[in-house]
Amino acid sequence: MLSKVLVGLLAVLLCADAAFGLTIVSRSEWGAAAYRGTKTTLANGKSYAIIHHTAGAYCSTKAACITQMKNIQNYHQNTQGWDDIGYNFLIGGDGNAYEGRGWNVVGVHASGYNSLSLGISFMGNYNNDRPNAAQIKTAKELLAAAVSRGQIVSNYILYGHRQVSATECPGTNLWNEIKTWPNWRTK
Repeated sequence: MLSKVLVGLLAVLLCADAAFGLTIVSRSEWGAAAYRGTKTTLANGKSYAIIHHTAGAYCSTKAACITQMKNIQNYHQNTQGWDDIGYNFLIGGDGNAYEGRGWNVVGVHASGYNSLSLGISFMGNYNNDRPNAAQIKTAKELLAAAVSRGQIVSNYILYGHRQVSATECPGTNLWNEIKTWPNWRTK
C-alpha cells in the first residue's frame, strides 16, 4: 500500500512541471559535462528564490542557448573552479528553462543564500537586454513548479541578486521587471 502511494506521489511530482506548461531542457539534452566533486542536497521548503542574469550573451534559439549553457558551464567549472554551473536553472530567450544544478542541489549563486534558496538566472545582460514575454512566463512557471514540488514555500521571498550581494545583477531591465512580481520584497 505504501509503495503505491509513493509511486503516485512520484508521478504527481514528475508531472508537476508539465501541469504548468513548463519545458525544462535537461542536462543530458543540452550536453552538460559531468558534475565535479560531491553534490550537497538542497533541502525542500526553502524561503527564497534569487533572480540573476549571466551578464553574457543573449540567446534566442534552442541551439544558441545550448551553446551558451556549455559556455557558462565551462566558465564556472574551468575559470571559477566550481563543481558545476552556479545556478539551479537558467532561462533562455527561446523561452525554455535549462537545468543547471537542478532542483535538489545547492548552487553557488549568492553567498550566504546558496543553501537557503533556488537560484534562477536569465541568459544575457539585462542592463542591455530586456526580458521577453516567454522568459517572464517561464520564470513564473518555474517558480510555481518549485512551490508545487515543495522546493520553496508558497510565501517565498523573491530577491534580485543585487539585494544580497554588491552587484548590478540581475541587470536594470530584469530588476525593474521582477520588482512587479508578487513575492518580490525589499530587503
